[in-house]
Formats: sequence, structure tokens, C-alpha cells
Amino acid sequence: MPAITSNGVEINYIDEVSRLVPVEGEGPPVVLVHGFASSLDGNWRAPGVIDALIAAGRRVIALDCRGHGKSGKPHDPAAYGGAAMADDVLALMDHLGVARADLAGYSMGGFVSATLLVLHPERFRSVILAGVGDGLLGGWSAARGEAIARALESADGANAEDPTARGFRLFAEASGNDLAALAAIQRAFRGSFEPARLSDVTLPVMVLIGEGDTLAGPAGKLAAAIPGAKHVLIPGDHLTAVGQPQFPRAICDFLAEHSPAPAS
Repeated sequence: MPAITSNGVEINYIDEVSRLVPVEGEGPPVVLVHGFASSLDGNWRAPGVIDALIAAGRRVIALDCRGHGKSGKPHDPAAYGGAAMADDVLALMDHLGVARADLAGYSMGGFVSATLLVLHPERFRSVILAGVGDGLLGGWSAARGEAIARALESADGANAEDPTARGFRLFAEASGNDLAALAAIQRAFRGSFEPARLSDVTLPVMVLIGEGDTLAGPAGKLAAAIPGAKHVLIPGDHLTAVGQPQFPRAICDFLAEHSPAPAS
């Protein structure tokens, strides 16, 4: 797979267009940002989201976030601080010559996408915040990040008392992740996101979440904080919602409404 270097870290990505759907040009680009301890393959390829978007005539750009997948995995929290992950998305768009795109992020990727939404709205046509709930309005929690980091580093992390930390450790191990890199991500200070700025958003936004997602929690307040945002519930919890057929369907329907691809 191709890669770029962004702020000293190699970032793996894909850039795919339909070879079957006869659309004018290559279709509008959509950038996909995956969740914590996942990858572009785990979050978007395996559940069929990439295939669905390509079948709808879109150009699909997705990256393995730093610390994940086939991208570089620094063990220094400073490598993930501030808006580092959001900057990687912009660096990739610049590398590919994409001035504006639609954007979709899941879980951690939803936090990254929200950061881009408020800091660089001029680079996007529409934004999908998936797998994130009202907790996003409270910003980043250092205490929660430290608990998850300790579970990731501990020899007995699978027995961590904190159920959220324990769940992340089990998922991270099952996905074959670099646990030290993931712990560094959790310890990084990501203070660049200002939830209050969501009230200034003018782009079309969809908040998409599983109705049983107790990890992210409810998302009604988040959707209400963003002018005109669409709030969509689908079956599943934080891990299973992406595998439901309603997940790619909701994404494709939202994009068709707000950023239509050329007719085939």
C-alpha cells in the first residue's frame, strides 16, 4: 500500500475509485478515519463500507492512523499530542491534491473528524461523526486515558478493574496491535478540540451511533449542539454497529443527499 510521511511518521493509506461504475471522472472523494485499536481494513474494509462507497461512484481515501495498522507506531505520547492525527488527514489530502472532501470518522476517528470539523471546515463538504456520543462535548479525559493506558501496558491488563479499560485491552490484543503505541495515544494531550465551537458549524453533519452503544453513550445532546445535524440510530453496540448493513447504508444515503456523486 502507498504511504506518506506526516510530521515524521509514515502513514499508510488507500485511494480507490470504481472500475465498474461508469461515473463522470472519479467521483467525489470521501475520507475515512477509523477507531482506536482498529485500522482502515478493520473499520471500513471488512464491514463493506469501502465497497459500498465505491459502488456508489465515490473516490475512497482511508488511512491507518498513526499508531495503528501499517502506519508508524511511535511510543512517545508527544507524537500523538494536539491535533497530530487531524494533521495527518490534512497532509494526506494535500499529498493527493484533494482540496475538499466528505469526511467520516468512527469512535476515535469521530473525535479526529470533530476536530477537523471545527478547525478546518473549509476542507470538507460534509462530516459524519460515528460511534461518538455526548461525551465528546466534555472533551478529552486524562483520567480515562491513563486508566486505559495502564490496562494496555499491564501484564494482567485483561483483568483490569475498569471495564472500559479491560475491553480496550482485549480488543487491542485480539486485533494484533502494538500495545505500547496505543498506550502512548491514550496518554497524549489532545487539547486542540473545543466542543463549544460545534455551535458555529455550518456544514451538513450526521451523528451516527449504535442504539446499544453503551461505550459512547447517547448522542442526542451532541447532535443538538451542532446546527442542523442529523441524528441516526442503527442496531448494534460500539463494536457491532459497523457490521450492520444499516451502517454503510446510512453513510451512503447521507452523502447522496448532501454531496451527490455524478449520475452513472
